[in-house]
Amino acid sequence: MKDKTIDYMLRTTWLTVQKMYNEEASKFDSTMATGFTLLSIDPDKGTPSTALGPKMGMEATSLSRILKTMEKKGLIERHPNPEDGRGVIISLTDFGREKRAYSKDRVLTFNETIKKNISEEKLKHFYEVAEIINELVSNKKIYNQSDS
Repeated sequence: MKDKTIDYMLRTTWLTVQKMYNEEASKFDSTMATGFTLLSIDPDKGTPSTALGPKMGMEATSLSRILKTMEKKGLIERHPNPEDGRGVIISLTDFGREKRAYSKDRVLTFNETIKKNISEEKLKHFYEVAEIINELVSNKKIYNQSDS
């Protein structure tokens, strides 16, 4: 375990979690990406499409594909944004709200299971470490622009 790099542990852990969520989602003809998108859309007011990508940390092209599939499945609807004539609001349908509730339950179950098996102190340290890694990467403090 001591020879494994930090990025290896992050990557393999995330891939394991992603696989678990995709296996759960597939039981309901869905994917983890769809569930994540459902959870990122405000269930009451909807979410402007321009805000959704940054909120999820996704590129517009990938998000566009997911939204198109979700619309075909009847999970979302697109409405003109009254505050921005060029944009649209992504809103959940009743079916989308139902699937969102399922996704939320799966995420909460995951979190509760982890909390039952890892001490509060260790989780606090995990969050601190994750925040520092995010800050270092986001602010390009690992490889600066002149290194490329």
